[in-house]
Amino acid sequence: MSKSHDHTKSANKNRKKQKRNRKKNMQTTWHLHVVSFIGFLSLLRLLYPLLKWFITRFVLTDPRRLKRYGSWAMVTGATDGIGRAFAHELAKHGLNLILVSRNPSKLASVSDDFRQEFPQIKIKIIPFDFSSEGGYGAIEEGIKGLEVGILINNVGITYPRAMFFHEVDQLTWTKIIRVNLEATTWVTRSLIGPMLHRRRGAIINISSGAAVVVPSHPLYAIYAATKAYVDKLSRSLHVEYKHFGIHVQCQVPLYVATRMVSEVADIDKPSFFVPSPEVYAKAAVEQIGIGSRCSPFWAHSLQWFLAGLLPKNLLDTWRLSIGLRRRNLS
Repeated sequence: MSKSHDHTKSANKNRKKQKRNRKKNMQTTWHLHVVSFIGFLSLLRLLYPLLKWFITRFVLTDPRRLKRYGSWAMVTGATDGIGRAFAHELAKHGLNLILVSRNPSKLASVSDDFRQEFPQIKIKIIPFDFSSEGGYGAIEEGIKGLEVGILINNVGITYPRAMFFHEVDQLTWTKIIRVNLEATTWVTRSLIGPMLHRRRGAIINISSGAAVVVPSHPLYAIYAATKAYVDKLSRSLHVEYKHFGIHVQCQVPLYVATRMVSEVADIDKPSFFVPSPEVYAKAAVEQIGIGSRCSPFWAHSLQWFLAGLLPKNLLDTWRLSIGLRRRNLS
């Protein structure tokens, strides 16, 4: 009788112990699931720019949709670099062009080149210096009566050389603010009204990896700050106007082999991570109307992903070293 009682008692103890162990294992498993899920979300957040590029590049791309916005496209800063390449790519899709830049002779030259290559499209030029004081009446007058469906706010300038904030003279930082910040705001304001009336349109604002991808851009602080403004303005306008058929998108290029980039970085020709303006513009035009923010060129999306893996302090140190090296060279 005693042995049977002891056996029963021992069995009960074992069952209780097993129950406690199962409960403990369930708690451990639950915690592991939570940690794993958080880790998955973190990885997904880092991979998002690359995944988004892949989906939009191979799934959603439909260049024929561009003419749905309207028959005309307007490009600022249209005589060089990304701006000229953008205009050329839009012309290939059959859109009429409004080219805006400060140099009348270069505008005429670019216009003549495009007319010879694309005789079927119409081209209008508007000479305008965004760095000077004055109203935007010339632009508003120039677009009257035209169905401008796509606006490329490309015009932008940076420092003439790497400088600490206290070294930047008033004329330089005033011009940067006028061109990068005020021009984007005013030109957008001029065109969004007619787009709202038609209930369709696409506004593409060009920001910079210096403001979005990396946490800081030392020795080019005002430039980076103006491009951060462009990013926030674009996102806010996207939310405000998407229900009215107007798509506002911020594009975030990293280095592209342009004259402006060659003046601030050791880049004088295209490479694996640095596309030519033509290669970048082709990818950029394919992304119009897809998402509120993108980095169109695939290698830029990859760099964005890799930057997200690194500690911000490390990126700050790296960017500062680049700025100091450029300052010493100049």
